[in-house]
Amino acid sequence: MKVFYLNQEETKIIHLAIENNRSAQQKIYGNFSPKMLSVCRQYIKDIHQAEDVMITAFMKVFTNLKNFEHKGSFEGWIRRIMINECISFIRVQKKEKFIEEEDFFEESFNNIESQFSVQDLQFLIDGLPDGYKMVFNLYAIEGYKHQEIAILLGINEGTSKSQLSHARKILQTKIAKLNSTQNGTE
Repeated sequence: MKVFYLNQEETKIIHLAIENNRSAQQKIYGNFSPKMLSVCRQYIKDIHQAEDVMITAFMKVFTNLKNFEHKGSFEGWIRRIMINECISFIRVQKKEKFIEEEDFFEESFNNIESQFSVQDLQFLIDGLPDGYKMVFNLYAIEGYKHQEIAILLGINEGTSKSQLSHARKILQTKIAKLNSTQNGTE
């Protein structure tokens, strides 16, 4: 784990927030909420539900702030809480479906040039089945390894790999279809 030293201002704000200083808490929320809403939105399609999950996660951030050890990135610590809260929300909604498959093959996923906007890409990812979407986000966007994903989601490593492979195939098909539509070849 890399150790990042926080600047004194951030450390001071964290300590004030631990003491329930509302303006310090508001500053943390204001600094990180736009990015964390984006994180929640990657997992939860409905913006209002994503906002609710983000707010719940921020409550956990403030409740557990005294447990932040200042050994890594503060933003990374908050992000992990957001991701865990999204996963919990999806589990409660019973929306995730994982197909237990051990056989999979890893395909290269060509980089998409900047021909698509972030909204276009998010729309494509939103169209994935929830299990595929969760694994894709954790692996491709958050950088988790399959072993970590398996532990986090309570599935086996092969299932994580299979879910990612299926998600990539679906996304490649959708991107090819969009490309042909944009180029007028459909």
